[in-house]
Amino acid sequence: MELISDDAPKSLELENISRRFGNTYAVRELSLSIAPGEVICLVGHSGCGKTSLLRIIAGIDTADRGVIRIRGEYVAGPSRFVEPEMRNIGFVFQDYALFPHLTVEQNVLFGLRNLPRQDARTKAMAMIARVGLTHLTSRHPHMLSGGEQQRVALARALAPGTDILLMDEPFSNLDRGLREQMRDDTLSLLRSMGTTVVMVTHDPEEALSAGDRVVLMRAGEIVQQGSGYELFHSPNSRYAADFFTAFNKVQGIYRNGQIHTPIGAFPSARQLREESQAVAYIRPSDITVTTAQSGLSGRIVQRVLLGEIEQLAVKLDGLEEPICVRSLDHRPPDTGEVGISIRSEAVLTFPNP
Repeated sequence: MELISDDAPKSLELENISRRFGNTYAVRELSLSIAPGEVICLVGHSGCGKTSLLRIIAGIDTADRGVIRIRGEYVAGPSRFVEPEMRNIGFVFQDYALFPHLTVEQNVLFGLRNLPRQDARTKAMAMIARVGLTHLTSRHPHMLSGGEQQRVALARALAPGTDILLMDEPFSNLDRGLREQMRDDTLSLLRSMGTTVVMVTHDPEEALSAGDRVVLMRAGEIVQQGSGYELFHSPNSRYAADFFTAFNKVQGIYRNGQIHTPIGAFPSARQLREESQAVAYIRPSDITVTTAQSGLSGRIVQRVLLGEIEQLAVKLDGLEEPICVRSLDHRPPDTGEVGISIRSEAVLTFPNP
């Protein structure tokens, strides 16, 4: 990910944003700067504050404290609040929020109703063409597929000429295959237009693949942010590690820069207190099945075919629970003795607890 200097222009700037409902913070002292054309994915478990933050940026909800600047303009804070319709931000809702009694063309025109009719229609038809729906302009939402409805919502949000788009779980209602295709097509279009995007998702894989920057949230706060590669390979906490993938977790003791476990010692990039309790996080994909004569000795107790990969449960001496291994090497089903090799440089270490 290319680093953004502090003095570079920003599309969005959030400073110490807080929003509380009763005694519970939806967003807590959150600060975030977003560069023009950047695609940001807000990700986290349900209730972590992702959608609340999106609504605050749009002006649909108001923060209890903090400052928001859009394109350098102060739009929300202690002494100012700019109404949503004056912020020139597009918003694609999770359910698309299309008007059922209006056609595709009329839905897109709705956001342009302050323009002269001919100018509005020219803009609407141009955006409908960009999302590939020219042949469906006279249809109503119930006559469209989920993917087509999503494109209508996108066209309506972009038609007024905004360069900032907020998207709340925009692909979650689509089937998996269609979801991936729609996501790729949509983000390709938005990037070609130089649009700044803030997208909410609960799907770790979607966040890692879609965002220029991924912002992981928990209880209204940012836990970690960076490129998808950084968050996946270098999580800063057990929470961040657990969110993006499933790990084998092996208890051990930290000693002289290594974590010593019943299945071996692994180097630790994280410095811990000497002789303290620690846990090794080992990805199933970082374990290789070998012959029984090499590596650690184990026995396959379960095999599950997951399409291109095979998931194995391997019982190792010294561990109560089998470890999970994911392998591309499909072999005839058996429960014989095997060896396993662990890519030690990929093992993550954390204090325990």
